[in-house]
Amino acid sequence: MSEINAGEAAAEAVADAVAAAGNWRRAGLAGAAIGVIAAGAAAGVAVERLTVGRGMRRKARLALDASGPYGSLRGMPGRVVADDGTELYYEVDEVDPDTGGTAPRKRRLFGRKTPAPVTVVFSHGYCLSQDSWHFQRAALRGVVRTVHWDQRSHGRSARGAAQADGVPVTIDQLGRDLKAVLDAAAPEGPLVLVGHSMGGMTMMALAAHYPELMRERVAGVAFVGTSCGKLGEVNYGLPVAGVNAVRRVLPGVLKALGSQVDLVERGRRATADLFAGMIKRYSFGSKDVDPAVARFAERLIEGTPIDVVAEFYPAFQEHDKAEALPVFVGIPTLVLAGDKDLVTPSGHSEAIADLLPDAELVIVPDAGHLVMLEHPEAVTDRLADLLARAGAVPAATNVGAYGSTAQPGN
Repeated sequence: MSEINAGEAAAEAVADAVAAAGNWRRAGLAGAAIGVIAAGAAAGVAVERLTVGRGMRRKARLALDASGPYGSLRGMPGRVVADDGTELYYEVDEVDPDTGGTAPRKRRLFGRKTPAPVTVVFSHGYCLSQDSWHFQRAALRGVVRTVHWDQRSHGRSARGAAQADGVPVTIDQLGRDLKAVLDAAAPEGPLVLVGHSMGGMTMMALAAHYPELMRERVAGVAFVGTSCGKLGEVNYGLPVAGVNAVRRVLPGVLKALGSQVDLVERGRRATADLFAGMIKRYSFGSKDVDPAVARFAERLIEGTPIDVVAEFYPAFQEHDKAEALPVFVGIPTLVLAGDKDLVTPSGHSEAIADLLPDAELVIVPDAGHLVMLEHPEAVTDRLADLLARAGAVPAATNVGAYGSTAQPGN
């Protein structure tokens, strides 16, 4: 089967799924629109499929899974219940006050009360997990106290309890979830909030609902590849006709696919090469991404069930938190994006920076949406500068040197 035929087959499978859900007209439109995406991704893996057998490709993926250290870092686990009953999972990397090293699984008691340390809280993006911050987490271990958490229905957190009852996910709900995690994992002391994509939107919702928290405790914020609104205008690198068709039909398509989870998941496994091509196109901007990093991104996204993908998508179309951004005025702020981001284009970061004139705006060359995995040194270096400005680490601290060499157990 040729690569273009593979793309067409994927599109036809989507159309069949929607038709099975009883929406014939949308099925045809969906097949055409998603066929554009699928065919483009298929073209990206054409040479590989012509020269490397399927069995060998599968073995290569397994080898990368086994050898790659990415996502292997663990801290002291904790769980907290959100306001709708959803159990949220988080981990804390403590700093040993005696040795300066990381003490992730033990607490120390002191005879006198010491000031609460600065805590850096990382919020991940859509279809990812806390492990997407692997390089930054490795860089900061032993340097500063950090909290990493999985958003509802992602990673090790439970499926959204309210969503099981038919309540749509909202960015506002995610902001309340973050507040629950802060109350449990960092109830006192200064905070530095770092968010990628959906994680940055979560921080904006937190600010909208809890402005006093921002004024009293937040010492720094970093928005990485995110947006304060108008995501419905993103073209995802598609021609005008294609993106308009996708916008019209995608919510219905995802809803239909989400109702046939087993069928869709089998399809994702059967078309792993095509799926990998799509992930690479929409995650990275450079051509020489480490294969182990690319495979790690696949694993993260593969781990998000299709019904969760469908459940969250409408929230982004409704997201508009520009009015919350003035809450961040006066707080040291980093706004960073990849110049080839097709998901939340760099123009969205520029719009945030326009509303926060004192923020540092960084556009990373040859970087896509997963800039923190693609160019970890650039992200970690700028984050280190922010932490120094926020008083979380001394200005001379060398943080960036840790980022790209982390091994399991570090």
